This record gives sequence, structure tokens and C-alpha cells, in this order.
Amino acid sequence: MATLENPTVILPRKPQGAFRNEPFIDFSQHENARAMRGALERIGDELGHEYPLIIGGERVKTSAKIESLNPARPAQIVGVHQKAGAEHADQAVQAALKAFETWRFTPAEERASLLLGTADLIRERKFDFCAWLTYEVGKNWAEADADVGETIDFLEFYAREALRLAASTPPIQYPGERDELLYIPLGVGAVISPWNFPFAIMAGMTSAAIVSGNTVVLKPSSDSPTIAARFMEVLEEAGLPPGVVNFCPGSGASFGNAVVAHPKTRFIAFTGSKEVGLDIHERAAKAQAGQIWIKRTILEMGGKDSIIVSADADFDAAVAGVVASAFGFSGQKCSACSRAIVEEPIYDAFVERLREKVEDLKVGDPTGNANLGPVVSEGAMKTILSYIEIGKKEGRLVAGGNAIETPEKGYYVAPTVIADVAPKARIAQEEIFGPVLAVIKARDFDDALAIANNTEFGLTGSVYSMDRTKLDHARRSFHVGNLYFNRKSTGAMVGAHPFGGFNMSGTDSKAGGPDYLYLFTQAKSVGEKL
Repeated sequence: MATLENPTVILPRKPQGAFRNEPFIDFSQHENARAMRGALERIGDELGHEYPLIIGGERVKTSAKIESLNPARPAQIVGVHQKAGAEHADQAVQAALKAFETWRFTPAEERASLLLGTADLIRERKFDFCAWLTYEVGKNWAEADADVGETIDFLEFYAREALRLAASTPPIQYPGERDELLYIPLGVGAVISPWNFPFAIMAGMTSAAIVSGNTVVLKPSSDSPTIAARFMEVLEEAGLPPGVVNFCPGSGASFGNAVVAHPKTRFIAFTGSKEVGLDIHERAAKAQAGQIWIKRTILEMGGKDSIIVSADADFDAAVAGVVASAFGFSGQKCSACSRAIVEEPIYDAFVERLREKVEDLKVGDPTGNANLGPVVSEGAMKTILSYIEIGKKEGRLVAGGNAIETPEKGYYVAPTVIADVAPKARIAQEEIFGPVLAVIKARDFDDALAIANNTEFGLTGSVYSMDRTKLDHARRSFHVGNLYFNRKSTGAMVGAHPFGGFNMSGTDSKAGGPDYLYLFTQAKSVGEKL
């Protein structure tokens, strides 16, 4: 094992050409389906292992544990993890602070090489990582592949971005001077990642931080710590020095809050609920004794996303886009369509076609690649079902509306459509984070836009229309961070669709975009008189 005194050497690895998104796996090909089934069998034999905390490169065990469960088969333990408490927060921050003193001066080429080497290892083991995602959070094969592919994309993209920033120059050279513009790291950061993209978002925030020269205390969601532990293994294999990333699953109320409040924590990168994000923002804003900086928060906090369907839209494409956006990964995406806003002339026909398509969806164990797998936990299932009961009173139940019992007692909710919902109804305003779609009738396109903008969120949105005037109007007036025309509202691609939202959807961080690494750095101007 590498130590601070004998660090692992990062072998030089330069980007191979311009950035390109990782291609998706075609599971209709026999050899790919066979490889996925083989990975599920192989990883199935590895379930239930115990993983330590990793603080400063040292393995730490605790008396309290976190058990990660397979939501399709809750009796099956995916991984057993140590539960970091408030008493571990200072240890983790101090380890990260010690590592920062050397990592901050590591050349950008070496930091980028670490990310590129990690991407290579993940690419080689893509099917295995897909299998871990299927077991730990219930993703079907395509959703798991998209998560792994986005992880590789983030690593490749941010490596190139770090090299670009390292070569930055000021806009002009003042006569008689040598002028420089240096993007230097911030310091120790807390990365608090979600369970719904437990690989891509966790790895994306972590890799952006460390390739910029920062060090990290990583607290993954307690619903998905195993995939983060596996990521740590790959980082170390690629040459991660001790203390640069400190792996600490734990309670948000104890460990997470302690790290956020720590005076040596310089920034917090968070993806999760609005309520937790606002709490982190408030705690970070309060200066602690010995704190000498204003903490930076990088927050992505969810949405209540709408797809507008105009009367002139490609009808079949719009139905398919709404179904894919609303029910992919059982609606457990911050970008998921939870509101279909349909113009009056086609409303009744659209609702009927929607019902037909949703009733064709197959719900089942994701190892068998059903359209929809389980929701992530029993608590999530109960919350979703409670919203469905509210929705039955606020609109007309068209499809679903119930839990689905299985012999394994998995956490399944039928894909649910509720029509005739008022724009200000609770299920049209509150984030449900499950397979529940509210359908709202709009008088015309202007009315549809007004409804789309009537929530406190502003993350993603789509418009289906063949009218260029309407699309131009939406481009100006639909107030979301990620807007799509004639395509689904989910599936942002790194580089092409920098991701982040407005209003209560967060700080518009634009992950996977050309300005994301600026959030993890500070600009230092140096002028030398010649």
C-alpha cells in the first residue's frame, strides 16, 4: 500500500485526441448481453463484503456499520461499510489538509494523468461496474451503462479541462511586463454525493476537485456506498496518493454536518435534495473560529421538470419522449419529467396514448433488464405512495397508482400517470422523485410556458413542437438550466449539455461544461515588470 512517505508513482498518460463521449453498449447484441449476465454472476459472488473507511491512506473500522441493500431483494446485502461519525470529521479533514500541501503543487499533467488512468481501468471493467449499479441501486442494464459511461466521460473531460486551465493566459500582456493568470486550487473540500447516480456524480465531483489540485473528504450516500468504495479502489490502483481522497460513508446529520462546519473545509460540492442543499449552504455561510475564508458551495438540488407538448408536435415522438423522461430509472432523476404540459387540442388523445405506452412497461428485477426496477429504499417507496394518494385526490388516475408485491419483497412502484392536474396542485409542485407523472392541460403555448415556469425549481425542460417561432419563444422564456427541443429531458451528455439548474435547483454548476473547474479553483494574477 502506498503511504505519504512512499507515494504511488502516477505513470504519465496524455489525452488521446479530442474528447469524445463514451459509446453506449448495445445490449441487443448477443455478446454484450452475455457479458452483462457474466458480470452479474461474477459480482453476485462478491456481494456482502465489508469495506473500511480510508483516511490518509489508512484503513479504519468503526463499531457502527452501514449495510447497503439490494432494493430488488432487500434481504441481500450488497456491502457492509463503516459508519463515520462526528469524531472522524477532524481526522479526515486533517488528512486531506496534510495531503494538500504536496498535491496542490503536483503538476496538472500528473493530476490529469491520474484521471485518464482511472478512466482506462473503469473502461476495462465496464460490465462489472454496471453490475454493481444494478445490484446496489436497481438500475437496469441501459441505465447502469449510461452511469458508467458518464463516469468515464467526466474523467476524460476534466483531465483535458485541467490541462486547458493550466495553460491559461491573461487577455493581454501589458507593455513592459510578463503577465500570468494562474488557476490555483482552493484547499480541502467535502464531496457529498447522491444515490441516484452513485458512480457518475460521485466520481465527477471528486475528480473535478482533485484534478484542480484540491483534496477531498468523500461522503457518499448511505444508500450507495459500495460503488464509491469500488471507485476508491480504482483510484488507488491508478496511483492516487494517500489523503488526496478520504473515503468516509456516514450520517449526514453527524459526520456530514461536522465536515461542512469544519473551519479548514474550503468548499462543499453537493448533489441531493433542496432541503439538505439549503441546510449545507446555511451551515457553510457561518464562519467558524479560525476560519480565514468564505466557504464555497457547489450545489445541485433537484427539480420539478416539465415537457411541453404543442398541438403541432410530432405526436408519437412526444409520447415516447415523455415516457422515457418520466419513467427511466423509475423517475429517480433530478432531470426526470414529472409534469407533461399538453396543449388542449391534442390533450385527450395524448393522455390515452400515454396510458397505452405506460401499461406496456415491464416492472421487475433489474438483473433481468426490465424497463423499470425498484425504487431505492423502503422509505422512498412509502413517500412515493403517499404522493400517489394525494394525486388521486388532485387528478384522475390513468395508469398505475400502486405498489407491486414480489416474493423478494422488493421496493416496486407501478409507473403512475395522473391526468387533469391543476398547475398549482401539490403533485405539480413538489419533487416526488419516483415514477409519478402529472399531466396538465394548457390552453395554448403561452399558457404552457407560464405553467412550466410556475415552480420554485429550474433544472431541465423540453418542448415538442414543429413551429420554429414557438421554439425560439421557449429558448428565450423557458427558465431552466438545461432546455431541450424535440427530445427527452433526461440524458445530458458531458461536453454537449453542461448540466445545472436555476432557482432552487442549485447554483447552476454546469457539470461537464467548460466552466465547471473554475468552481474548484481561484484565479491568481501575477505581473512582473521587465
